[in-house]
This record gives sequence, C-alpha cells and structure tokens, in this order.
Amino acid sequence: MRLIFCNNITKTNGSKHYIWLTFVILLQLHLKLYGADMGHLNNQIAAVTERIIKRSAALRSDYLRQLEEDFNNRPERGKLSCGNLAHGFAACGEDDKNSLRMMQAGNIGIVTAYNDMLSAHQPYATYPDQIKQAMREMGCTAQVAGGVPAMCDGVTQGQDGMELSLLSRDVIAQCTAISLSHQMFDGVLALGICDKIVPGLLMGALSFGYLPTLFVPAGPMESGLPNKEKQRIRQLYAQGEIGREELLQAESDSYHSHGTCTFYGTANSNQMVLEALGLQLPGSSFVNPDNPLRDRLTKEVCYQVARITALGNDYRPIGKVIDEKAIVNGTVALLASGGSTNHSMHLVAIARAAGIILNWDDISDLSAAIPLLAKVYPNGHADVNHFHAAGGTSCMFRQLLDAGYMHADALTAWGENFSDFTKEPTLTSEGGLEWNESPQQPLDPEVLTTVDKPFSPEGGLRLMQGNLGRGVIKVSAVAIENQIVEAPAVVIESQDDLEPLFKAGKLEKDCIVVVRFQGPKALGMPELHKLTPFLGTLQDRGFSVALVTDGRMSGASGKVPAAIHLVPEALDGGLLGKLQDGDMIKLNAVTGELAYVGDLDELQRRASAPQPDAGQIGCGREIFAVNRKNISDAEQGASFLYPEN
Repeated sequence: MRLIFCNNITKTNGSKHYIWLTFVILLQLHLKLYGADMGHLNNQIAAVTERIIKRSAALRSDYLRQLEEDFNNRPERGKLSCGNLAHGFAACGEDDKNSLRMMQAGNIGIVTAYNDMLSAHQPYATYPDQIKQAMREMGCTAQVAGGVPAMCDGVTQGQDGMELSLLSRDVIAQCTAISLSHQMFDGVLALGICDKIVPGLLMGALSFGYLPTLFVPAGPMESGLPNKEKQRIRQLYAQGEIGREELLQAESDSYHSHGTCTFYGTANSNQMVLEALGLQLPGSSFVNPDNPLRDRLTKEVCYQVARITALGNDYRPIGKVIDEKAIVNGTVALLASGGSTNHSMHLVAIARAAGIILNWDDISDLSAAIPLLAKVYPNGHADVNHFHAAGGTSCMFRQLLDAGYMHADALTAWGENFSDFTKEPTLTSEGGLEWNESPQQPLDPEVLTTVDKPFSPEGGLRLMQGNLGRGVIKVSAVAIENQIVEAPAVVIESQDDLEPLFKAGKLEKDCIVVVRFQGPKALGMPELHKLTPFLGTLQDRGFSVALVTDGRMSGASGKVPAAIHLVPEALDGGLLGKLQDGDMIKLNAVTGELAYVGDLDELQRRASAPQPDAGQIGCGREIFAVNRKNISDAEQGASFLYPEN
C-alpha cells in the first residue's frame, strides 16, 4: 500500500502532492494508533511457526491434496440421485424443498451438541429454528445434520463416567463426520462449547476440510458465588467442618443457570481458542445467553457462513483457515490467557486433523515468549464475565498483535484476516449490529493487563521433563513460592485413595502425591479434581505439596503445583510404575525439572507395579477397551484417530 502511494506522489505536483502526502501520513498514524499495522512478528513466534511448517510439510501437503480432491469429487445435491435428494429434503417445508431443488442456494449443515446435562449447551435447544430462519433471510436453507454426544465433566468429576470423557472427543469427531457424510451441505455451523466437544467438532469438521465452518457460542451464565468462595467452602467440606447441605448450596449458587460455567476452565478456553483460530465471530464468546446481543450474533454468524460458501466469491474452507499460522495463534491466545492444560493435547490433535504436527516443545517455547495477560479463576479471582467487561478477547488480541505475538495475516472465517479480530460487536439503536475497535487499553488492569505490564513474563503452561518422563504444568495459578517442591512420594493408584489417608492424618507432612495408572491407555485419562480440596488444605497448613500423575487436572488446575499428562504413562513402561512411598521427587516448575532423586539404576531395576483391576468395566467403560488399546500418548494428542503419531 505504501509503495503504491509513493509512486502516486511522484506523479503529482503542487496541492495534489500535499493531499496525497497528508493522506499517507494520516493513514499511517491511524494504523499505528488503532493496531492495524501488524506486519512485524516476534522472532520466537516466527521461528516456532517456521519449524511447524517445515515439520508438517509432507502431512499438510497430503491433507490439502485430499481437500481439493474431496471438493472436486463431492456429490453436490445436483449430482445426487433423485432418491438420495428426496430423502435429503423429505422432512423440509415446501419453501425449503423448492430452494434445495434449485441447487443455487446454500444449504448449511447444523451439527449440534445440545443436551440438558450441560448448562452451557441447554440454550442450543432453540438454535436450529433461529438458524433456519436466518438462513432463509439469506435465501439459503439449513438442516440439522446430526447430533453429537456431549458429556458434562462437572457431573462426572470423580465418578466412573469421567473415564469416558477424553475418549468422547474422538467419538464426537467421528459423529461429526457421520453427520456431514450426507454431503447435502455447502457449509457447517457447529453448536458446541464445552470441554471435549469443541475439539471433537473441530476435528470432525476438518475431515470435511472443503466446507466453510463457523462455531456458534451461547455464552456464559451470569456471575454467581465467587469462585474463590466456592473453593474455600470445598476445602471446609474436605476438612469436615461443614456438611453436605452447605456444600450443595454453595455449588448451586455457583452453577446456577443456563450458560457456560464462569471459571476459566476448558470450556471457556475453547471459546478463546476458537476466536484466535478465526472460527468464531470476534468478541462473541462471552456474551450472556439472555443478552439481546446474543441473538443478534447468532443471526450474524448465519449470514457469514452463507457468504463464504463455494457458491459465492469469498470461499473460505475450514481446511485452509486452519493452517500453521492459525494453530500458532490459537496456542498463543491459550498461553497468554492462562488457559486449560487440556489444550496441550487438544491443540495437538486438532493440528493433526489439519495435517499439521504440533508438539509440546512448540507449546513450551511459545509459552516462554508470551506474557501472561489475564487473571481469571483459577489464575485469579475474576470470572469470564469480568474478563469480558475488562475488554475481553478483542482487547487481549490487540495487545498481542501490536507486540507481534500473533499472525495478523492469518486467514479467518470472518473479516479480512486476523487483524480484524480486534473488533467487538455492539447493538445499534435499531437492533442492528456494528463492529467497533476494542478499547486501546484494558479497562480493569487487575483482570486484563498489557504486554508491557504482564502478570508474568511467560505464558500459563510449562513443559516438565526429567528422568520420570515429560509432562505439563499450569503455572499461572501457582504462587511462585509454591513452584518448587522436593519431598517424599505418597504413591496411590486411584484418586479415591487420597481421602482416607487425609482423614487418618497420614498426609500431615511435605509430600508429592503420585497418582499412577491414570493415563489414556490405562483408564482413558480421567480428571482428578477429587484431589484438589485435600491438597489445597495441606498447602494452606504450611506443607510443601505437589501432584505428579499420568492423568489430567484440566482447566481447573489450581494453586497446588501439578505435573500432569506424564509420558510414558505407568501402563506404558513409565517410571511412575516403579515409584514407592518415600522415594524423593523434585518438582521445579521454575526450571521445568521433574525427577526422581536417588539411585536411578536401582529404580529402573525395580519391577513395575501391576495395573489395578478397577476401571475397566462398568458405566460403559468396557466398550471403550478397543479405544484405550489403540490410543496415542498425551504428547501425541491422546487420540485413537491418529495412533501412528
């Protein structure tokens, strides 16, 4: 742009020259002030991006080749047999049938994760009708292509059903592919928010990479009982100082209505990542369900997916939107906001679905370069509503873009490119939608800060490695004085084993609790939140405590240092399987060291403990044995869809 303007200047004279010069100066000033001049890129971000591109070259090329082949060979509705097409629109009204017969109007497939078990997903009950009406306004149609399972981790925490949670991600991906296999569609709207659902929907959609895809959020519930108070009451219950009634009331006051849970766990991390990937309208993640803006945004996302189908001149297939730059942007947003540890696996699996190879070294190196800009529970006291009010995703992206931490030129499903994701939506007085630039500076510096005054110079996740293997830790929620622990091991093989030890007073000491045989191959890698109140209480009593496990703690990882996702897992030959009570372990979250302190040769000579019998059958777990047998390890995304990785 500048070169063109300079050339024009040389061809003019007099007043015209000054007009052009003034225009250029004003334009450059505008770009500088409003964050649109984002061509610079941090050296570390550039280096990590480049090595991902090189590492992925062959796999990505194969993926894009398949995308083009699928696009060229797709059985468009006009190519379907009359019987196929008749079945496809048999249940539609006459107007929609006529539109589908014409072949020129877009038909959008809705893949929904609606159920009543997830408060976040309950609003989706009415979305299909809203979407169909909005599509008709665009001269298009929409059909519910299919539904996918959507379990609530909050309901299953500490229960047998939690062992199906991570496995459900790949099942959701398969169900998404089944939904889209009707091949009646020109684009996709995905209705999903929570933990494994968004990654699963995204992985499934990427198997139909030639289809434009946008995600439709429903927003968080309004703020209830402060998360810090909820945590305090949980610890009081664990200590036996209050009863079940008091605990249930506190939990009910916290999770009190429809909408996403307000803490910054995996569900809300999903929303952050989707925006950073360019698959959700900017600033749309954290608008409450009952806000009139919510309905208008739902209508707008329908309009947008209609605009970007192959039937028009702005075709944006999801397989090209999700490229190496997008994956880096999503990872940076996660790290800068202190998001869920689950994404150390989900982003790897999502990238793999797009023919991209992301690994933990990439995530760790990005985290070392990215400042922590958000403090949202469990990283702070605020919830996502406070974060949204402080400037939200758009303001945070502006900070990161201006500093060169994100790819401004990444292709997105909305706007010119990712540089447009510094905008936020507002309702006009007539009920329309307008996009304005986000605040230049965060509105609450205790919740959202700037790159020159970060809460931490590094992002929220860190790679842990040593003679016990490799894992990850969420450091953004752990006070610096608690990030180094060297203490004897307390080895258990179920999270249920901790409470009896706690109540018997056997944990009144510095210790590192080791919970093994919790990995993807062993149990499907359940989350271990049952441990949190007990370990938090011990820490509050002045003991140095930590957790080491081949299981998960997820986005709600809190104040106790937890080295999780350890590979190799105990069932797969990991040294966790050989540890005994009293073995000294060093966990240094500052340096990223995780090690057995002692005679390593002696440890290696020990026989591994046998895998416990529990956890293999009951609550449907037996029918997932084949999935556990063929799953990759946590560093490879813990996926049975891509076991060769």
